[in-house]
Amino acid sequence: MNKWMFALALSFACLPARAAIEVSDAWARATAPGQEVGAAYMNLKSDRRANLTGASSPIAGSVEIHEMSMNNGVMKMRMLETMPLPAGKVIKLAPGGFHLMLFDLKKPLTAGEIIEIELSLKDAKGKTSTQKVSLPVKAED
Repeated sequence: MNKWMFALALSFACLPARAAIEVSDAWARATAPGQEVGAAYMNLKSDRRANLTGASSPIAGSVEIHEMSMNNGVMKMRMLETMPLPAGKVIKLAPGGFHLMLFDLKKPLTAGEIIEIELSLKDAKGKTSTQKVSLPVKAED
């Protein structure tokens, strides 16, 4: 290896690695014809501290991170600007809790099809990245 190749290899070795996000059990709920809002769920596990800062999808006009909770029999839903992903901990996006809301659907979500969502992430050092996720649409989970 000549000195230039060694210098190039060394420079890549010194670059900070981005957080690796493991996505599992991803799915979206099928919608009724004419329904313009959908929901997507998944488990996220980061190998280092990071934040989910947003998402997008070609199937929706916009995608938001939401949290649903029940308080004294009243359902509350709120949008989150960011969702912390602690290192090594599984964060569940599931019905009745955290989830992704898909607004202004371009067509109904049909059971059996696969949709794409791109997650926007920021690591503890402020480096941003994206990760594409393919998920099946299901009638029920």
